[in-house]
Amino acid sequence: MSIAASPFRKITHRVDFCVVGGGLAGLCAAVAAARHGARVALMHDRPVPGGNASSEIRMWVCGARGPDNAETGLIEEILLDNLHRNPLRNFSIWDSLLYEKARLEPNLTLLLNASCLDATMDGERIRSVTGWQTTTQTWHTVEASLFADCSGDSVLAPLTGAEFRIGREARREFGESIQPEEADRRTMGMSCLIQLRETDSPQPFIPPPWANTYRTDDDLPQRAHGLRDNNFWWIELGGEQDSIHDTESLRDELLKAAFGICDHIKNRGDHGAENWALDWVGFLPGKRESRRYLGDHLLTQNDVRAEGRFDDLVAYGGWPMDDHHPGGLHWRGVPTIFHPAPSPFGIPYRCLYSRNVANLFFAGRNISVTHAALSSTRVMATCAVLGQAVGVAAALATRYGVLPRSLGRDRLPELQQALMDDDCYLPWRTRSVPELTRRARLTASDGDPAPLRNGLDRPIGGAENAWTGGIGHSWVQYEFDTPEAIRRLRFVFDSDLNRNGPKGSCRQNIPCFHPLRPAPRTLPPSLVRSFRIEARQNHGAWREVLRVAENAQRLVRLETEIRACAVRFIAESTWGAPRFRVFAWDIA
Repeated sequence: MSIAASPFRKITHRVDFCVVGGGLAGLCAAVAAARHGARVALMHDRPVPGGNASSEIRMWVCGARGPDNAETGLIEEILLDNLHRNPLRNFSIWDSLLYEKARLEPNLTLLLNASCLDATMDGERIRSVTGWQTTTQTWHTVEASLFADCSGDSVLAPLTGAEFRIGREARREFGESIQPEEADRRTMGMSCLIQLRETDSPQPFIPPPWANTYRTDDDLPQRAHGLRDNNFWWIELGGEQDSIHDTESLRDELLKAAFGICDHIKNRGDHGAENWALDWVGFLPGKRESRRYLGDHLLTQNDVRAEGRFDDLVAYGGWPMDDHHPGGLHWRGVPTIFHPAPSPFGIPYRCLYSRNVANLFFAGRNISVTHAALSSTRVMATCAVLGQAVGVAAALATRYGVLPRSLGRDRLPELQQALMDDDCYLPWRTRSVPELTRRARLTASDGDPAPLRNGLDRPIGGAENAWTGGIGHSWVQYEFDTPEAIRRLRFVFDSDLNRNGPKGSCRQNIPCFHPLRPAPRTLPPSLVRSFRIEARQNHGAWREVLRVAENAQRLVRLETEIRACAVRFIAESTWGAPRFRVFAWDIA
């Protein structure tokens, strides 16, 4: 029976931009577009957003390595919310944070438990997509001018005829040294993770009769299975099968392995696990690779190694080319090879839209990359900034009534500036500061305030790009010869981009193991917690015009109605540090 003839309820939504897939890429795409004024629908086939980062799969949010390279923008906003409201890092609270980002966003319609099953075309453009919502037994059709496939598996590719690839390219096709000699359809596999919890007494474990048996450590070669800081990513299969159509049978095999590995840790040898209990097993496999769309540019290993200094870069990566062996657990050798990659390297806009379906964007692990480049770009912090780039691009394309390719040709600098204004770092690019900020006189009680308006909102190449002050007494101010109307304030505070250690690449939003007495994770001490804004008319006294308490974010934007000859910023507290850093203060 066709969808049109189905007896079940049908609802049609008419929006500017429809996002299919609500992992971190899709969530960031939808929220970014809505915040920039587009009417958005987000269709996701699971009960919670987050994809591989959700409580259903529980992968860490990993991204660019190296000092001060951590991804900002929406992903940093989410991670700081999690530190503030979820100090013990509970997965249900994490899910709720992701849920509310979409559910409470004006202009955004959230369709959970809705699997995209159909699409209608108008020539080379998508006209609508339709999903089946299991919980309500309802068909949801979304009509839009623009679409984004952030589903990971690229579900819109077979529905629309959008061109894509699966598997590994031949080494000679693009001169990629880490590819195989001959092309094949092998991919990286998928994983069902496990988590264990420490208790204060011995805990037995009785494996199910269908679990695999791993009698000695030799049965798990090259697989470190200590309890601490181990998310068991190597419980992996599927790269030698069909990473889409074989998912159910692969899940069955992964569960046998997961319970068997727990049996090995608990019952076969001394692994220091006597008081540990199996706390959780993932029944939804987390995927690394399947269909990859083809855009106007195909990012290769060589692009990555050359740092991706594209004119149209709108995002960046910095994870190594982490190429998992397609055999997964069936392979007795090293499960993955970390091929070097620079951090950061740029990712161009031309990798984020289809080369043959005119109104289709994509973001996440399905962008236009070779298998080799995918082994780096697939990690979730990178996927999140790709999603934010697509969302802002979709909003601009809606505003100007253009398609993705035309936007890249005619409006690329505006897109890049909008992303940087949203605190998305674009390597080798400088953010334009507002005209009012540029022409004001900038002074401070101590230190050099000039970096506050240099358009570089984080430490780069040894330069701090910040003004530093002491709590309660340091001030910085903008002055004018005559009163000026100030409508907007924009700050970028120091959220300690290196708070996850010197490598800084795995943000560990939620723990992968649960010790008996976990230490809470809190907001970075360096972050400004409370501050006030004062204003002065001519040479009169300073008066307080605005006060912010309990700030928990790096990027802070405030709407104001100030008319003054001078405005002053004074930090009153941080989340623990005696001094603070501010990377940017704009007035407009």
